[in-house]
Order: sequence, then structure tokens, then C-alpha cells
Amino acid sequence: MKKIKTLLVASILFLGATSLTSAQSKVAHIDTQELIASMPDMKAAQNQLEKLTKTYQADIQTMATELQNKMKQYQAEASSKTDEVNGQRAQEVQGMRDNVLKYEQNAQQEMGKRQEGLFKPIMEKARLAIQKVARAKGFQYVIDSTTGSGLILADGPNLLADVKKELGM
Repeated sequence: MKKIKTLLVASILFLGATSLTSAQSKVAHIDTQELIASMPDMKAAQNQLEKLTKTYQADIQTMATELQNKMKQYQAEASSKTDEVNGQRAQEVQGMRDNVLKYEQNAQQEMGKRQEGLFKPIMEKARLAIQKVARAKGFQYVIDSTTGSGLILADGPNLLADVKKELGM
């Protein structure tokens, strides 16, 4: 009887200890900013955005140059023109300024949309790769260790190399 009680107590302690160990969560970390910055897709997206930015800048510069030339011409001719003509020219110049500002605002909005459209699938690809690697390694939680993310200590496993390998980098 004493052996059965001892065996029963030992079994309960063993089951309690194993359930306590299995109740602990496995946690890893990854610097998502570093991962995304090193992805070839991100570099290609940044190149596309740079080209588009240069195009918009060139267009805006051309419009601004035209505006400046028109203003110089009108200022030089102002003394020989009537007040009515000078008033019309002033309105024309103001309209050109408004067009330049409107184009600039539209360009910024277009750049924002384009950036979002290019970056969203890249971030999703990174997220899916992180999930796949974390699940394969048995991690229940993955914390972003990007500088400034609030993570103070990152001594646990770093999944960056494994996720890069998963992405073929």
C-alpha cells in the first residue's frame, strides 16, 4: 500500500512538472525592419519609387521654370502694358502657380499610393515567412526586435537568418 501511495505521489509530481514545462511559451525575436530592408523585392520597389520621384521632380522643375520665365517676361513688359493687360497677366501667373502646387500635391498623393501598393505585398511576404519559420521551429510568439519597438532584451532565438533562408536570400 505504501508503495502504491509513493508511486501515485511520484506520478502526480511528474505529471505536474511536465505540464508546467509544456505550459511555458516558446518566444523568439526578429528585426523585421532589417529583414524587409534586405529583401530584394524591397530594393526593386525603392528603385521604382526613386524613378517615379525623379520624373515628378523633373516635371515640377519644368513647370516652375516656365512660371519664372513668364514672370520675368511680364515684369519686363509691365511698364509698356495697360493696367488691364497687367491684371490679366497677374491672374495668368497666379493660375500657373496654382497649377504647379496642385500638380505637386497630386504627385505626393500618387507617390504615397504607389509606395503603399509596392510595400504591402513585401511586408505580407515577410510576415508569412516569419510565421512559417516560427511554426516550423515550434515558437508560439515572435517579437519584433526592431530598434525603438519597445523590446529591451532580446536574448532568445533570433529568426532573422532562418527567415532570410526561407525567402531564398
